[in-house]
Amino acid sequence: MSTAPMTTFDLTEPMMGPHPPHPLREFWSYFSANRGALAGLIIVVTVLLVALFAPVLAPHAPNLTNSAVFLQPPAWQTGGSWTYPLGTDAIGRDILSRLMHGARLSLVIGLAVVTLSVIVGTVLGLLAGFFRGIFEIAIMRMMDIILTLPSLLLAIVIVAILGPGLMNAMLAVAIVVLPHYVRITRAAVIAETSRDYVTAARMSGASRLRLMFSEILPNCTAPLIVQASLGVSTAILDAAALGFLGLGAQPPSPEWGTMLADAREFVLRAWWVVTFPGLAILITVLAFNLLGDGLRDAFDPKLKR
Repeated sequence: MSTAPMTTFDLTEPMMGPHPPHPLREFWSYFSANRGALAGLIIVVTVLLVALFAPVLAPHAPNLTNSAVFLQPPAWQTGGSWTYPLGTDAIGRDILSRLMHGARLSLVIGLAVVTLSVIVGTVLGLLAGFFRGIFEIAIMRMMDIILTLPSLLLAIVIVAILGPGLMNAMLAVAIVVLPHYVRITRAAVIAETSRDYVTAARMSGASRLRLMFSEILPNCTAPLIVQASLGVSTAILDAAALGFLGLGAQPPSPEWGTMLADAREFVLRAWWVVTFPGLAILITVLAFNLLGDGLRDAFDPKLKR
């Protein structure tokens, strides 16, 4: 009678389960499941590359005029030419070249506004959520006052006080979107302050600065990243609106809102001078919104499918 060999186990080696997925790989798996977010990411990367290499890609200088081609239609229409693929404006400037260079201005405006708002809003939100009391009430009531006013109207008032110009328009938009970052940071700080790791750090003698910036702030970054991605689209849209009203970037800057303002009187005669800058604003803003939705789905565990 044969006996089956006995299987021996080495008890000195710990039994290891499956390794958890890498955080970046897990994030990408949830993000890539959203097709709209992927489309937004591709468009945003494309716009960034076009803005970065605009001097190389643009067929003409953005402010170069040609008196022989005033209001020339796009290349596929009668009278158009592939020398100016998207046509020309009222003084013979190439619309495609101006759109490419305008992408630089719009992205710089969006990124600069969001950077300024995130830095200031995060600091104010941290202070309000950590210290509470009268200091918190003063900051939040100030943010509530800003939120009660229509954002575009408030931006117009600020630019009217400071004077028209690109820098003043960026500052005005940054002030308008500031309350969103303050409120998000404050809410996240209040939620994190009551957690055990903060209590343990406080009991171990950690200073207030260390508690705020080393313990609490890193755990509040996810909602801020989502809001920042959505805030870029808001900043681009508000800056374009100010440019359209003549309060933002001033001519001959190839800013998309300014291009729309210059083309108002030619809407019925030359549809392309209005349509293409409007489409550039629409597609870019939509792409950042789709990207923000994808980031929100990937960062928020409640929304993960």
